[in-house]
Amino acid sequence: MQCRIILTLFILASINGIAQVQKPSVIPEPVSLEQKEGQFLLKHTTAIEIPSGDDGSVAAVARYLAGFLSRSTGFHLSTTHTSADGSIKFVLNASRDEAIGDEGYELQVSSGGVTISANKPAGLFYAVQTFVQLLPKEIESKKVNENIQWIAPAVVIKDYPRFGWRGLMFDVSRHFFTKEEVKAFIDDMARYKFNLLHLHLTDDQGWRIEIKSLPKLTSVGAWNVKKTGTFNYFSDPLPDEPRDYGGFYTQDDIREIVEYAKEHFVNILPEVDVPGHSLAAIASYPELSCTPGADKYTVNSGEKFMVWPPKGHFYGLVDNTLCPANPKVYEFLDKVFTEVAALFPFEYIHMGGDETARNFWEKSPQIKALMQREKLKNLDEVQSYFVKKVEQIVESKGKKLIGWDEILQGGLAPNAAVMSWRGVDGGIAAAKLQHEVVMSPTTFAYLDFMQGDAAIEPPVYATLRLSKAYQFDPVPEGVDAKYIKGGQANLWTEQVYNTRHLQYMLWPRAFAIAESVWSPKEKKNWENFVPRVEQQFRRFDVAEKKYAPAMYDPVIKATKGPNGLPVAELSTEISGLDIFYSFDNSFPDKFYPKYTEPVEVPKDAVTMRIITYRNGEPVGRMISIAVAELKKRAGIK
Repeated sequence: MQCRIILTLFILASINGIAQVQKPSVIPEPVSLEQKEGQFLLKHTTAIEIPSGDDGSVAAVARYLAGFLSRSTGFHLSTTHTSADGSIKFVLNASRDEAIGDEGYELQVSSGGVTISANKPAGLFYAVQTFVQLLPKEIESKKVNENIQWIAPAVVIKDYPRFGWRGLMFDVSRHFFTKEEVKAFIDDMARYKFNLLHLHLTDDQGWRIEIKSLPKLTSVGAWNVKKTGTFNYFSDPLPDEPRDYGGFYTQDDIREIVEYAKEHFVNILPEVDVPGHSLAAIASYPELSCTPGADKYTVNSGEKFMVWPPKGHFYGLVDNTLCPANPKVYEFLDKVFTEVAALFPFEYIHMGGDETARNFWEKSPQIKALMQREKLKNLDEVQSYFVKKVEQIVESKGKKLIGWDEILQGGLAPNAAVMSWRGVDGGIAAAKLQHEVVMSPTTFAYLDFMQGDAAIEPPVYATLRLSKAYQFDPVPEGVDAKYIKGGQANLWTEQVYNTRHLQYMLWPRAFAIAESVWSPKEKKNWENFVPRVEQQFRRFDVAEKKYAPAMYDPVIKATKGPNGLPVAELSTEISGLDIFYSFDNSFPDKFYPKYTEPVEVPKDAVTMRIITYRNGEPVGRMISIAVAELKKRAGIK
């Protein structure tokens, strides 16, 4: 009898523990969130109520929610037009609420049920993303979890986005990602209220979209030699190495991806990068080049073909640019954009326009003749001539042109929008010219950069920590906000070979960008953001998604000390961490010296090892950094 009582008490305690409601933790931070007394319990009998007379758009959101919940709960929620206690009720406002716009919503959760209201189905969809984040982390599981009480805290949330353009750029050219991987990318971005997928479809390493009138773009341009190692340092491919690494999307694939994105309230911006970054196109159709010998060119496999001097302008070892002086180029682009425009319903097409190496143009007789004929003073104006011709082609297809900020050089095309990546200056200049701008600066939004110290991160030429990404504000001071459409983060994939590493590079920095483009500026708070990120980490653990733990790693700097030895200066990105270190080739833990002030490196030390703890438990990764590297950082020879 006593054993039964003890067992019963244990079970009740366990259930009560499971049923504890956590403080709401939502990314991006809503406009307003008020927690109330009580909680909502999701049960297998819970119904989803949709309005009678629905045209199918609300039902689609309901199906999305039911499908998502079924994976982990095993519940198969029914859809009804009848009000019932304990239901999840979708409401489209009879009178438009101007405050929330097309993508905003109100979410009320109580013990009696859940009510979601919005002006448009998009708002209902984004409310669903918030609601899911209120449920226990196990809701992210891909298998049914039993003995979980699916409870959400009682809240009243009113929410709407700061910007209409909330983008992520996915480079599928450097490495090909399958149709299903692109869909998974859409799944993840939509969860955090991104609504614009910028697909970088063409580059020197591959042409990824079928153009039926130009079949060589995919039969030749979509394939290179598989290499392993560090991009731009690969050995040159041998003639007999198979060119079977890559792939492309058929037009049916594109239609399927576009439709899938539409179901997740995501628009897709296609990018065809010209006139530079066009080696895959030139390898397919050499007549597009100004340079003799282009018929010998092949699609780049990651071997070095561009030079970036520490000082001075970059230049190409091969000519990867389309020829602005060649009429065939514009005939080619007309065919390309005709088919691209028919596949993508979004109003913009991205032409690239970045990083055009002009050293081959400088010695081209065709370019010189063009400059004389069109009275072009310099190569900036040559590029501007090209951009304006492309704009005319794009507009003839019923689309608007957008390009990277280099399209400002030599004079901006009359109606073009600018995506500012080289800092914010290009965006500022375009806004002053009263052109629309999307901000995506390297300083805050380049997710291919390292996330922590180079001693532990996959090597890239720059670092962007989470705290820096969180400082992103798409509207620079002194700029008229009406010209800023929004912002986005860019993930270039030269060094990203698979989906797991893709996830590692995206998260958590994409959380920071999501909050910068959705949440009110005044609501952003780093100390509040960090624990919400950690909650997402726990959810990612359940979902088996990868993320970078770099925010727990120390920031390592080195200066030259009075004795000519390096002095290590350590700090942490987030508060509440203790740092422990060693110089004796062993692996430190909390019983080792604790960092409290800059420490001089012992004369004969070879390696410094560092680890962070919180509340007596390790949270950061073990970092080993060579003393030689510390000397280099300190400027000691």
